[in-house]
Amino acid sequence: MENIKIIVDSSSNMTDDPERNIEVVPLTISFGGHDYIDNPNLNIREFLDNMNQNNVAGKTTCPSIQAWLDALKGSEKAIIITMTSSMSGTFSSALQAKAIYQEKYPNSKIIVVDSRSAGPEIAIVVHGIEKMLKDEIRFVDLEAAIAEYRVHTHLLFVLQSLHNLSLNGRVPSAVAKITGFLKIDLIGTASKEGKLEPLAKAHGMKKAVREIIRYMKKDSYHGGEVIIDHCKNEKDAMAIKEKILAEYPDAKITIRPMRGLCSFYAEEGGIMVGFHE
Repeated sequence: MENIKIIVDSSSNMTDDPERNIEVVPLTISFGGHDYIDNPNLNIREFLDNMNQNNVAGKTTCPSIQAWLDALKGSEKAIIITMTSSMSGTFSSALQAKAIYQEKYPNSKIIVVDSRSAGPEIAIVVHGIEKMLKDEIRFVDLEAAIAEYRVHTHLLFVLQSLHNLSLNGRVPSAVAKITGFLKIDLIGTASKEGKLEPLAKAHGMKKAVREIIRYMKKDSYHGGEVIIDHCKNEKDAMAIKEKILAEYPDAKITIRPMRGLCSFYAEEGGIMVGFHE
């Protein structure tokens, strides 16, 4: 297998894995006069508590071009997968880093992929790439193979709070207040254009879990790999896992905690489900 580095940003909820030649480049989340770097040193409990007390719009900052260049250092071949370009300049900064790096090292080969998603779907794509590399695919064929693979990967999410999304102008504040008051959970998806779109509303997580399974089937799910990321909500993540396994006992399902960037948007109780059909 060729020595190809895989680089992702922290919206993937992944951590550095030198054995697999994977490096994570952090985004930065800012609110309440503080900058939080989304790396393993970030205390998520403290981060969420501070976020819950904040009533002013925050912002996220994509990795700098230099951060990507630092991650690429020493690589002859690399694949960068970024969060959706419709919500962040991460893809753009990675592309600029690629151009600078290849100008300096003209023999290097770098692919930059706009995942048009975030969180667990990025991790599913990484696993697909790792399988391709084990099967000894030619580097020249990788970009097309990744694009084809991504046609069959999906992201669904459940949000228990829209407070932060309303502060940041992504949903009207009146909608956020009503959904919070009525305990309505929002089910949504990442469209193939990379935009987060609402699909349905559910009263309570039991109904939300059923809706997630229903929408997975609508997205042609037939027992492929599933990664469930949660923001301090392992209980409901387990409920989704058990429901999937009841119908697809051979499905490989992983549950992981969200990191800072996804926690900022999904908020406490939020769940993201990435899967391959």
